[in-house]
Amino acid sequence: MTGSRLAPTDIAVVARAQRLHGQIGLPGDKSISHRALMLALLASGRSWIRGASGGADVQSTVGILRALGATVIEEPDDEGRVTYRVLSPGPGGLRQPDALLDCGNSGTSLRLFAGILAGLPMTAVLDGDASLRARPVARIIEPLRSMGAALQGSRQDSLPPVTVTGRNPLSAVDWSTPVPSAQVKSAILLAGLRAEGTTRVREAIATRDHTERMLRARGVPVRSGITDDGGATVEIEGGVTVQTMDERVPADPSAAAFWLVAAAIHPSAQVRLSSVCVNPTRRGGIDLLRAMGADIGETETTAGGVTNEGEPAADLVARSSSLHGIDISPADTARAIDEIPVLCLAATQAEGRTTIRSVGELRAKESDRVAGILGGLSALGANVAVDGDDIQIDGPTPLQGADVDAHDDHRLAMTFAIAGLVASGQTSIHGAASAAISDPRFFDELERIRS
Repeated sequence: MTGSRLAPTDIAVVARAQRLHGQIGLPGDKSISHRALMLALLASGRSWIRGASGGADVQSTVGILRALGATVIEEPDDEGRVTYRVLSPGPGGLRQPDALLDCGNSGTSLRLFAGILAGLPMTAVLDGDASLRARPVARIIEPLRSMGAALQGSRQDSLPPVTVTGRNPLSAVDWSTPVPSAQVKSAILLAGLRAEGTTRVREAIATRDHTERMLRARGVPVRSGITDDGGATVEIEGGVTVQTMDERVPADPSAAAFWLVAAAIHPSAQVRLSSVCVNPTRRGGIDLLRAMGADIGETETTAGGVTNEGEPAADLVARSSSLHGIDISPADTARAIDEIPVLCLAATQAEGRTTIRSVGELRAKESDRVAGILGGLSALGANVAVDGDDIQIDGPTPLQGADVDAHDDHRLAMTFAIAGLVASGQTSIHGAASAAISDPRFFDELERIRS
């Protein structure tokens, strides 16, 4: 076999590629798509969201909008992106859901909707699949309770499902997040919309700022700044109406990272990606790859790639590269948290040692990604070690095809598939269908550019 295939048993088989060349079709940014839909729910009237993600995670958010009383019309295009037309009655017209709100595999849906529901006078239950039920929720329960909402999780409030009984108005809070998390920050800010006074979130390390940008674009005063020690503070005023918008979503930089790494580590490759979000809080993967020596060209674009809330976008071209190991700081790990699995793959083909520090947050993602990275890359022949919350990789190491388990984690599945493009023989990835959570067309694109 010369290509790749996804078997009915949810096993993708990927063979080494002789060449990688072409334009990659990318999904709309997942983080922005989630937030655009949620803010459309909170705005009374009609919102248009163009070029958004149609992945399973975002579909979970769409389902919750409908359960709360919004009308959502979906119009998919030929490239796998979706235009969502949302008609919402606004916060005052939302209804008590008839059943639990299914977040599927989406931690973003669960955590951000907890913040929204905290300020609504209703009771709702947020639940999800087995993987989501293993992800921590105490970090959102504590601040939202301090604002006056009633939240109850399972296993001493540590895990989903989460029952939320909201209150309007809530009390403003000044909260310092113990772990860098844009989801926790966003949950508090969304609850702050329904609070009396100024809600403040303090972070030791600044996280992605899509929520702040998108709230400002919708008429909500949000103030943010960087502290002297490199942290961040965000403030939001309560009682402000969220306005409707017509916007376009740029391509997902986390999805782009897999193709950038594929080109960088393959000996005969050139791939092009259009209108990728290069928000400074999201481009960590691009910057770290460049620091490793990756040849990535970047051209700023405004042709349908910059959203109305000011998200910068660029066209990227990545080519075969000679990589070298680097030391990735805790701050850079936080900036590139979703790209760490595929950056670990890049490190296996880099000269020298790469150390990725403070990866503990990866243990609480869709799977224990630290264990998944160690197991999968080791099975492929890489020299990988875990020391506490640090990952160390020595390279370059020739990879050999093997059976690997993605643990139904989309980022692990896509990482191991990219590894299969440079590994000798065939690589069989169990749990590969999870790639559809963020990029339903991933394996189609992989097959197309290898020819």
